[in-house]
Amino acid sequence: MSEATEAQPTRAMSLNDVSAAAQRVLDQVGTVIVGKRDSLELVLAGILAGGHVLLEDFPGLAKTLTARCFAQTLGIDFRRVQFTPDLLPADLTGSFLYDQKNGEFSFRAGPVFTNLMLADEINRTPPKTQAALLEAMQEKQVSVEGTTYTLDAPFHVLATANPIEYEGTYPLPEAQLDRFLLRVSFGYPTPDEEWTVLQRRLARRREEATLEQVVDARTLVAMQAALEDVAVEDSIGRYIVNIVAATRAHSMVQVGASPRGSLALLLAARARAVLSGRGYVIPEDVKGVAVAALTHRISLKPEMWLRRVDPAQIVAEICESTPVPASERLPTYTGAPGGAAPAQAGIDPNSPVYKYQNPR
Repeated sequence: MSEATEAQPTRAMSLNDVSAAAQRVLDQVGTVIVGKRDSLELVLAGILAGGHVLLEDFPGLAKTLTARCFAQTLGIDFRRVQFTPDLLPADLTGSFLYDQKNGEFSFRAGPVFTNLMLADEINRTPPKTQAALLEAMQEKQVSVEGTTYTLDAPFHVLATANPIEYEGTYPLPEAQLDRFLLRVSFGYPTPDEEWTVLQRRLARRREEATLEQVVDARTLVAMQAALEDVAVEDSIGRYIVNIVAATRAHSMVQVGASPRGSLALLLAARARAVLSGRGYVIPEDVKGVAVAALTHRISLKPEMWLRRVDPAQIVAEICESTPVPASERLPTYTGAPGGAAPAQAGIDPNSPVYKYQNPR
């Protein structure tokens, strides 16, 4: 699966190379998933940021297909697990089996030992099995009968959930939801987009869609490592903290986002900046990922649920009401080595966006 990744050192990539490769991945996936570029960018941003993504939407809106398409274009090992009420934790992590020939117990790895695992309908399995993923998602390791096994990089979980059918389901607890970096929805396509889907199916003359591989596991790891070079100016960091803090003080929110929400917002904003071709984060990057990064991390007051208040709307209102940072002087970028100047951090000081954010 990833022996080649361990045997050969990961080559360094520039942010420009990462951005170009990411756009090729999105273009390739976009040949099958029509008209959902923004949602696809969020999914890829979650992967580039090293996190896991929850795809929550109605049936038939290409959630499973999205996972398969990304696995093909990223060139990584892929496993799909259909979560059912009788699924056991050992069915995910693996278990020890007795080998009669050798007279010893040997470990048989489960489907979690992969690069990209699709947890299909994750809310249909009991909490005990859901919890089996907690260690893997957070620590990138699995413990079975006192023995710990490290999962090879890259490791990502894409989980799907149906938000309207609750019979026979087990809602994910907050601790499990918090392990997902982003929660993404696709929504219904427009009539023109839906007709395009039908046309492409007719042109393929088969059900399965085969996509071209754009990168591989080693390249994906290098792309993820390159994101550490994305500069985050101090005022942007404070802006992220202020948005998350506002979720805790909102009158409709019972429990706001934790510091893990701030970290998720930071990581996803850096990935979005690279997808936009920049080596630095601007407020629009933060706003662009805030709903996906924070909505599943806040709990509304019970009366708000009765009034059918949408948590996404609350996060959007918080983003609009939180003052956007504006600096009258050249800012420092503590995310760059030694607080490097913009040019050293891969930033063009003459760019219109930089001048707009930093007037002199």
